[in-house]
Amino acid sequence: MNNYTTYLKSPIGQLKITADENFINSIFFVFDNTEMTPEKSNEVLEICTQQLNEYFAGERKEFDVSFNQEGTEFQQKVWTELMKIPHGKTVSYNYIAERVGGKNMMRAVGSANGKNQISILVPCHRVIGSDGSLTGYAGGMWRKEWLLKHEDKYSSEERQLGLFG
Repeated sequence: MNNYTTYLKSPIGQLKITADENFINSIFFVFDNTEMTPEKSNEVLEICTQQLNEYFAGERKEFDVSFNQEGTEFQQKVWTELMKIPHGKTVSYNYIAERVGGKNMMRAVGSANGKNQISILVPCHRVIGSDGSLTGYAGGMWRKEWLLKHEDKYSSEERQLGLFG
């Protein structure tokens, strides 16, 4: 099976996106400022970068890109719950823990959240502390804050226009 890689410049830094013939396999933040060029692209990557660009422009709130990430059964449960968090909303680690096994699972939820390899599409940035504080984000706290404000901005505009909720 072939592997493909591209890079996307975004408002929160460069993203490295990998895929195979059928699925996105990872989206990671590139932490150095070196500009990278695509190594080998395919249709899956092109669709993903188009949808991410639409997201950053405030034109997309849901993704329909096929993705696959390896993980334990528990991690898969957590990532599935993350996918249920609506654009512009946040939930606590406690909320996710209750959904996947009970309050005593909060640390395990935090660990699974941190092992998410598909940033933004699997919205681990939407999980916050029970007290409303921003907590841990592999991409850096400033990115988490930016993503939440970005989503809130476009969700708030829709609410003001009476388009939903």
